[in-house]
Amino acid sequence: MVDLDENDIADIEDLISSEDIKPKERYKNKKNVTLRARKKANQSAATDTSETAPILESVVPGTQKIYLRTWGCSHNNSDSEYMAGQLAAYGYQLTENASDAHLWLLNSCTVKNPSEDTFRNEIENGVRTGKHVVVAGCVPQGAPKSNYLKGLSVIGVQQIDRVVEVVEETLKGHSVRLLQNKKEDGHRIAGAKLALPKVRKNPLIEIIAINTGCLNQCTYCKTKHARGDLASYSPNEIVDRAKQAFEEGVCEIWLTSEDTGAYGRDIGSSLPELLWKLVEVIPENCMLRVGMTNPPYILEHLNEISKILLHPRVYSFLHVPVQSGSDAVLADMKREYCRSDFEHVVDFLKERVEGLTIATDIICGFPSETEKDFEETMNMCEKYRFPSLFINQFFPRPGTPAAKMARIPADLVKRRTKRLTELFNSYTPYAGREGQVYNVLVTEISHDTLHYVGHNKSYEQILLPMKKNLLGKSVRVRITSSTKFSMVGEILDNEQNWTECSQLTSKSTNVGINLGTCAIKNAPKDKLGIALLFGIIAFVLQFIWKRFW
Repeated sequence: MVDLDENDIADIEDLISSEDIKPKERYKNKKNVTLRARKKANQSAATDTSETAPILESVVPGTQKIYLRTWGCSHNNSDSEYMAGQLAAYGYQLTENASDAHLWLLNSCTVKNPSEDTFRNEIENGVRTGKHVVVAGCVPQGAPKSNYLKGLSVIGVQQIDRVVEVVEETLKGHSVRLLQNKKEDGHRIAGAKLALPKVRKNPLIEIIAINTGCLNQCTYCKTKHARGDLASYSPNEIVDRAKQAFEEGVCEIWLTSEDTGAYGRDIGSSLPELLWKLVEVIPENCMLRVGMTNPPYILEHLNEISKILLHPRVYSFLHVPVQSGSDAVLADMKREYCRSDFEHVVDFLKERVEGLTIATDIICGFPSETEKDFEETMNMCEKYRFPSLFINQFFPRPGTPAAKMARIPADLVKRRTKRLTELFNSYTPYAGREGQVYNVLVTEISHDTLHYVGHNKSYEQILLPMKKNLLGKSVRVRITSSTKFSMVGEILDNEQNWTECSQLTSKSTNVGINLGTCAIKNAPKDKLGIALLFGIIAFVLQFIWKRFW
């Protein structure tokens, strides 16, 4: 115990002496931090009507609220869940009320122009209303010098484990830019550790990014600019994350990346090798969904993939984007496969996996697409009648080769998009299913909040009545009707016969589905109190250091 002489500290100002390190010295070695500029007294006020974000000289965790918004794919959503988990574990309060927040954390997607436009508008809205703004995701990573990002704090896609540091400095009025790739032993790695705390948007579903980046460089896609070349997590780290998720009450895992089929090629592994290891740790009645895979990297694994998709704890579902039915367009897109390769993937898997659901993507109006090319796409979609067909108009993304190509007239692109959409709407994949009985895992709430949503083995969507304690359960249902995108079912079992899927029966049954409901592993119970305790400890250590060293 240190005996403190009461004369050593006469006033609160004596806590800081002339020997203490100054702010400029403290940040001298932090090249990523830009100190805020002090305004001169006679500096004229700004002529715009924007509010000024309050500057905090000291940040006590637990006293600021953070609003988090995410655009894009499940990989982006997983990144946001990790950032939310770290912020909440450190004591920050997460809120869905944007106007109530002190800081907005905006996680962006660079795939389409409309997504980036919405992202830019949200930044401007935040700045105008006097909010601190931190941007993350693929847009600032791929184009960090964009004018509308100037002066903002930026978190790169591989730096999400430093979100607390960035938020803390931003609240003090500083600008932080972390865009570096993570490396180990001189080699680029996939990103932040998978074992970080999370706040899941849906507490019953864990999204695991198994790799980042791509092997290919499609001529229309800007994601490669942000995510880079392929970098895979080790199978052991992914399996450990899956175990941790199940222990925390999850009953469904989604594997995600820019291309799951390419997994492991940089580390001497493969997607089938990973999947066989994962199914060994999936508890009874829990499920695994394999994410999007491009055709070139799954061709050599078709036999193993078919066996895995037949596994009782793996959904018989695969998202394989084809983008066009024309070999000429696929070559101009640099997709590295032809139509026959895609059809071989679909035919092979559908022949061996009963009830398999194949989802795919189409881009209408690629610059070199002729009317004959588009008819080939229409014929392919008519042949397979995909139950899930994501139809997109071509958007020229700045910095991509396709952006330099002469574009097709916009009205022609719209007509082709309309024709393909009409074809898709002309068939009902679930018609005639009335009376069929399925086992269904219930994990979500429908967009209209009127039904619970469950999925059968084929990952087909089945709407169910919102009965108490149904979330996280596996139940038998009978189909009573169908729509274009889903089926409606009635529950056949009494509640006592519902199967509990989560390992945490007491926690998973009463949990709500929104960003702030999932418990964080090892999160402090009294966040503000612990923050203050750490502050006191830091002061005592500083005093001891100054007095005796």
